[in-house]
Amino acid sequence: MKEWYLEYQIHNNRPGLLGDISSLLGMLKINIVTINGVDDMRRGMLIRSKSDDQVARFRAILHTIDSITVRKFREPHLRDRLAIRHGRYIERDADDRKTFRFIRTELGLLVDFMAELYKRDGHYLVGIRGMPRVGKTESIVAASVCANKRWSFISSTLLRQTVRNQLADDELSEDHIFIIDGIVSTMRSTERHRTLVRDIMRLPAVKVVEHPDIFVRETEYELEDFDCIIELRNNEKETISYEVMESGFSSFDIS
Repeated sequence: MKEWYLEYQIHNNRPGLLGDISSLLGMLKINIVTINGVDDMRRGMLIRSKSDDQVARFRAILHTIDSITVRKFREPHLRDRLAIRHGRYIERDADDRKTFRFIRTELGLLVDFMAELYKRDGHYLVGIRGMPRVGKTESIVAASVCANKRWSFISSTLLRQTVRNQLADDELSEDHIFIIDGIVSTMRSTERHRTLVRDIMRLPAVKVVEHPDIFVRETEYELEDFDCIIELRNNEKETISYEVMESGFSSFDIS
């Protein structure tokens, strides 16, 4: 059985439209796995079939239906599956395709997204931008739980300032999620801590860096080294700025 993701724009939301499409799928022996609205007047559908020929026939027939326009028909990507699950698409930067944007009301979607990233094997570097108390660290930890992964704070200000200089043997595992606060690790740390950060960055495991812009400014790493950048805002109009954080933050203000 093979899966496809179908997304179509509805021009005329007439009664029975979804029923007609569902009936067509049934006649072609194509199963509907999940269906949901993914945007205003847009519907997403995950379908499954043994026959590529039947799917090709279904796709051809769809293009003859005047009430809709097919926008996507492909093997499902991660963003497709999450759109079906949550009823909306993750916003992606038009210029930087590895940057994804969320607002605080979408924390459930963000946690699911990061949990899927955490399931990857080997080295994977995630950066997360956001203003103080927007929910960055909490989302990172929640995603670790969802991915059934253990996590270790290398540096953090979640409860109190944490600056680790060494790790226990059971923490040096590829199944660990290593969490680094880019401000604490570069502006409030010792050389022993910075050496530990370099060692962790070489591990074939998932690393998450809060405040990646400060991290790359103060270290030898570059933004190009990050596989994914996540931006989390309180609302769509909020600007992420580090000037406030650098001009007099306390130990507990930048989580």
